[in-house]
Amino acid sequence: MKVIALHSVIPLRAEAREQAEQVTQMLFGQTAAVLEQLPSWTRIRLDDDGQVGWADAKMLTPLSDAEQAQVEDALSRATARVMMPMAYAVSANNRQTLPLTAGTLLPDYHDGRFALLGVPFLIDPAMVAAQPIPLNEDTLMRVTRFFLNIPYLWGGKNAMGMDCSGFTQVVLSLFGHRLPRNASEQAACGQPVSDLREAQAGDIALFDHAPDSTRISHVGILLDNTRIIHCSGRVKVETIDPQGILSVERNNTYTHHLAAIRRLLH
Repeated sequence: MKVIALHSVIPLRAEAREQAEQVTQMLFGQTAAVLEQLPSWTRIRLDDDGQVGWADAKMLTPLSDAEQAQVEDALSRATARVMMPMAYAVSANNRQTLPLTAGTLLPDYHDGRFALLGVPFLIDPAMVAAQPIPLNEDTLMRVTRFFLNIPYLWGGKNAMGMDCSGFTQVVLSLFGHRLPRNASEQAACGQPVSDLREAQAGDIALFDHAPDSTRISHVGILLDNTRIIHCSGRVKVETIDPQGILSVERNNTYTHHLAAIRRLLH
């Protein structure tokens, strides 16, 4: 059985209770396979990145076989995504508004219109990247400046709160890169860049707790080989050198130890 998110954001939790850790979030239009069903909770696996978690059952919409085929076809052809941290779509059926967060895929999009399950929506074209954005220092700066100061939220991937890997996953989806959800998984993407001096805009930098650690615990996006944008406390730009991230906010101390740099491939 498959389900779809028709809400802006649905939290996925580690356990079937409201107080449980949020492991990720399901965005509008995303689909998932049902793994387990309880009276009030449903355990699902997201189709796009394979993340598993418990969702409030009433927030999920079941798909019939015909609807599943229709949605999967539409999503497989979709290239348009919400580009800004927050945008508003308006249902052409009942004129109700729906907030949509960055990275949300818009099926059958054309010139400010998209449709899902037969429902047409209107959206400001200025809020949408109709095709993946070419990735370079200029475009990366122009896109990410709107994300600055979004607060850190464990498991978050929307304008009201993101974690480090949710930030990289969402932002780089706008440039045509499909990343897995967690920093440790993102560490296996693309190809290695051996020297920070050779790094370029759009490379991801990965960090561990200490030089003798092997556990990846943080990730960010390089703006060039001296600056990184990442979510730690909030989304911000800081200085990076071969040792790690140098934080002015913390009296020029290193907050994250650089473990690896990866260049993503199309």
